[in-house]
Amino acid sequence: MAYLRLLTLVLVAGFCLQAIAIAPAFAQPTTEQPVEVQPNTSNEPAGETNSRKPNDKKRVKSVIPTNLTEALAALKWWGLPFGIATFLSIWFSTEKLVVLRRARVIPKPFVERFLHHLREGSIDPEEANQLCEDNGSPVASIFAHGVRKWGKPSVEVEQAIIDGGERQVSEMRKHLRVINGVATVSPLIGLLGTVWGMIEAFNGIASSQAMGKPEELAAGIALALLTTAAGMVIAIPSLIMYMYLTGRVDILVMDMDKLAQEVVYSISAEALHERSRTQAGQ
Repeated sequence: MAYLRLLTLVLVAGFCLQAIAIAPAFAQPTTEQPVEVQPNTSNEPAGETNSRKPNDKKRVKSVIPTNLTEALAALKWWGLPFGIATFLSIWFSTEKLVVLRRARVIPKPFVERFLHHLREGSIDPEEANQLCEDNGSPVASIFAHGVRKWGKPSVEVEQAIIDGGERQVSEMRKHLRVINGVATVSPLIGLLGTVWGMIEAFNGIASSQAMGKPEELAAGIALALLTTAAGMVIAIPSLIMYMYLTGRVDILVMDMDKLAQEVVYSISAEALHERSRTQAGQ
């Protein structure tokens, strides 16, 4: 699994670099507010007043984030849980996309060759079990559970395949709960950050620090809402990925069930008895 971890780290690093690279593209004009120049009520000469003209219009930079980089900086320590959630979602989503490839779960060449030997009766139980062990795919492991009951009644063979299938399905669904957990918890963390930020904003009003300065109050509320936005940005792709991966698992399970039923019909005692009667009649 070392190559999988390396691939995930490359994806995470690429995502971060891309976010930094495209941040200037989202930049908006900075809101600058000129400070009103007070009339000259002193007895200073006009020349001295004109000499201070460059300082008369001070630029007040807006504290509301206008691009991705500023938004990440504005999150402060709230960015830590969001960063962890993003890492977990990307890591396990990438892992499941690799693990749940159809060519890995149900390798077509092996399945076709194995079922052909069973239909023709050109393979014995030891050889069939060895083929399954050599392949090592999830469907091969399910077949191996049935092969160990070779010649038993179909009920026993089918039950053995069901037991093996449950183990493989559990392995295929492994870590999907983590992705679902990220999709569920991220908005809650964002909501908590919003409530926290609103409390701080209204505490500023109560202490008269923001009275008469609506731009500061608006900036505080905007920064508080950033946490909710960050939570939704993480949760929505994670939920989509969870639904997609869950659907892929269900499709693979149905396909493996059909193939396993064919194995049951080929190696059960009833099938072997019917085959021997057919060969004797010929």
